[in-house]
Amino acid sequence: MFFNVLKTIARSASMALHLPTEHVSAVSAAVNLLRQGHVIALPTDTVYGLACSAVDVSAINSLFQLKARNENKPVAICVGKVSDVRRWAIVDHLPDGLLASLLPGPVTLVLTCADKLDKSLSLRNKVGVRIPDKPFLIDVCNELNFPLALTSANVSSEPSSVRIEEFVTLWDKLGGVFDGGPLGVGDSNRSASTVIDLSDPGVFEITRKGIAEEHSKRILKKYGLKSL
Repeated sequence: MFFNVLKTIARSASMALHLPTEHVSAVSAAVNLLRQGHVIALPTDTVYGLACSAVDVSAINSLFQLKARNENKPVAICVGKVSDVRRWAIVDHLPDGLLASLLPGPVTLVLTCADKLDKSLSLRNKVGVRIPDKPFLIDVCNELNFPLALTSANVSSEPSSVRIEEFVTLWDKLGGVFDGGPLGVGDSNRSASTVIDLSDPGVFEITRKGIAEEHSKRILKKYGLKSL
């Protein structure tokens, strides 16, 4: 009954389910699709993303195929709470309070993997972890109670998307498209998250400048970390 009602909101039977993120059923719909192994599109605090369950290997494979992404180039995982980060990555070497100062926000933290994830999500035993500052996405993660595999909503090498219309060619390959409206205006707002390698004690390395480089550096130095 639940999905029969939701299907009436979809634009056509041949397309993915479309819902605005403020719809009363949007979070539940997204979680149900993820549990069924679908890849969905949803807004982050930077650009639109493609997401699937990070504990469903078949869904992860579908995500890589949709992106036409090299399997040797992992995608990040997304969790809903700072306390969830330690379930999937090793953080005991980090100063108390650092994670809560950086997250949620437009950063991807590269940490040593806790060996609970498929190898497609890690590189040299490291995993990228995000908590985007987007209530809809956080609510989806918390209700699902598993991390999402998360990457930008575009085919690899193409520009990132700040409106759902910009990845229309992917719609019919997705289980759902969750519309949070325009996320920015112009190319200057297509910057991805800042990627910070925190896998070694006492130091950090910015491996992608992204949208929050300077802000992140100030926080990291406040906690006594040195730049590599």
